[in-house]
Formats: sequence, C-alpha cells, structure tokens
Amino acid sequence: MSAPADHDSLHESSPENVMSRIAEQILRNGDARNGKKTKRLFISPLARRVARDRGIDLAALEGSGPHGRIVLADVERAASEPLTAAPEAEISQAPDTVAEPEPAMMGELMHAPAAVPVQGLSDKQILALYEPSSYEVVPHDTMRRFIADRLTLAKQTIPHFYLNIECELDALLAARERLNGMAPQEGPRAFKLSVNDFIVKAMAMALQTVPAANAIWTDGGILRYRPSDIAVAVALEGGGLHTPVIRDAEVKSLSEISNEMRDLAARARSKRLAPHEYQGGTTSISNLGMYGIDSFEAVINPPQSSILAVGRAEKKPIVKDDAIKIATMMGATLSCDHRVIDGALGAQLLAAFKAYLEDPVTMLV
Repeated sequence: MSAPADHDSLHESSPENVMSRIAEQILRNGDARNGKKTKRLFISPLARRVARDRGIDLAALEGSGPHGRIVLADVERAASEPLTAAPEAEISQAPDTVAEPEPAMMGELMHAPAAVPVQGLSDKQILALYEPSSYEVVPHDTMRRFIADRLTLAKQTIPHFYLNIECELDALLAARERLNGMAPQEGPRAFKLSVNDFIVKAMAMALQTVPAANAIWTDGGILRYRPSDIAVAVALEGGGLHTPVIRDAEVKSLSEISNEMRDLAARARSKRLAPHEYQGGTTSISNLGMYGIDSFEAVINPPQSSILAVGRAEKKPIVKDDAIKIATMMGATLSCDHRVIDGALGAQLLAAFKAYLEDPVTMLV
C-alpha cells in the first residue's frame, strides 16, 4: 500500500502553482543569462500561499523539510517573529525528495501560459497604514480563504465581460400567484414557488436553446454539456456562501426545483451539504434582489464560463405598443468567459432567458 500524499503535495498541480512555477523558471533563465547567482530555496505550495497572505519574506526563512524545503510549519513558526532582510533568493517549488522538476511539471511549464502573478500589499505594508488601536484582526476561516483563492484565480485567469438586460415579470408574477394558490399545503406534493425558482428554470431552458453557451473552457478543448446543471449562490450566516447545484434543471418541474432548492439551501446554511451537491454545475445564479440591489456584476465561479447576477424587481414606467405603462421590471447581468462565450453568443443566451421568463408558460412544455 502506498503512503498517503502529504497535504502540501495536493496543491502542486493547481493552476495557481503552475503559473508560479512558470514565473520562477523565467526568473531563473533571466538570472542565468545575466550571470547572476542566487540562493535557491524550495517551498511547498501551501507554505507559499500562507506566507504570501501573512506578508512573510520567504528568503529569510530556513526550511526544515527534506533538502531544506520550506514547509508550512516553518512559515507558521516565523509568523510571530520579526523578519530581517535577506539576500535575494530564487524560490522554487520542488518535490520532497528531488531537487529538479519532474517530467510532468516540465510538461505543464511548456503548455501553460507564461504569466507572472501580481502580488498585492503585504500584511506588514497594510498594517503600517493604520494605528494598532483602530482595528481588530479577525482570522480567516477555511471557507473565507477558499472563496478568496477561487475568486482571485477567476479574476486573474478568466477574461470577464458583462451583458445587461431587463425582463418584465408581470406574467410570471401572475402565474406564480395562480400556481401557489393551487398548490397543496401539506404532503409530498406541497410546494411554494419563488421568483428564483422561475429564474433557475428559465436559465436551464435557455442553455438548452443555446447549447454552445452550456460549455466550459479547458486547454484541450471546450467541454459542451448536455444537461443544464444550475448552481445557486446561498449566503451563509456569518459570511461566506455555498453554491448547491440543481442537476438536470431543464427536465424538472417548477415545483421539483422549488422543493429541491429549499432543501439544499437549508442544508447549505447548516453546512451539511455533501461535496457532490455543490461541486460542478455549468453556470451559476446569484440573486441579491431581496437585499434591494438593482444590479451588479458577479465573478465567475471556476471552472464555469458564466454567472447570472439578478437584481430586484420593481415597478417602473416603460413604453409598450407606443404607450407608457407601468410594469414590474427586473435587471439581470450575465458575466461571461470570453474564451467560451463571445458577445453574440452571450446575447443569444440572455435573449432566450428573457423570452422564457417573460412567457412562463413556455417553460412548462
């Protein structure tokens, strides 16, 4: 039986670390051309990320791992100690037992884009701007750090663009009131539809109408999915969010979507979701209308290629049939990954979404 992999090694092949290794390879090549000698350090991906978040100078650390590798324990030990300036160092990620990159790593370096990650202010630089008595430090929990890493990666690696549209909801609201009035109050067939249930169903149907948008980018090719698996953002008490996924939403009834979403949201808030219930999905929906938000632009959740940001519904005057009328309008903004969904394709997807939402009967056939 093989030995279990250590926690650090699980992060070796992530996109963030591949890009870091590319940057380091570029620095090594430049130093070699300039005849510049540097002290070489080896560091695990997890230790690198924690050191970056805490503003710790890696060049000043002494590694306690194999071959002098800097591991998480070294970073945590140094977190409470003042660090002095150290000679310029070349920082590399390396396996525990060898000093040179493995063939698989070299393959990643040759096929991945050569980009140097941009670093923000260190913790020390930020804290120097404020009086110590003016703040308190609230440590990051695991979820907040995970969200930060994922969305930073999304903004660094996904070329976002945004499309806006307004949808008239009066027909939907009338259908919702009628269906809820007909619904059983108790028993397994009971349901209570929300506007968000219609939004999930409309997006699922729109992806079937515009299947080229039901896709995800990979370096090997675009993955086009057959089902419409819709992730829905659920805010958690105390901060953070979960994105439970409604699978095969295009073939489920509104009542099935409603009851499944209610169950998933309740278990998401109590943090009782299984991984398969929140992983995957071909797009996401984030609805802040209940908070009074008119419109916003959401960040795509990797590896998905789109996310729909939904604002509040409100009555406003519009021009229809050359006359001014009062209608209930809702704004929606689609964030797109331009590698997969270009402007025309994104416009087709939003147009299909709007058509289903404004004529909800079409979602029932």
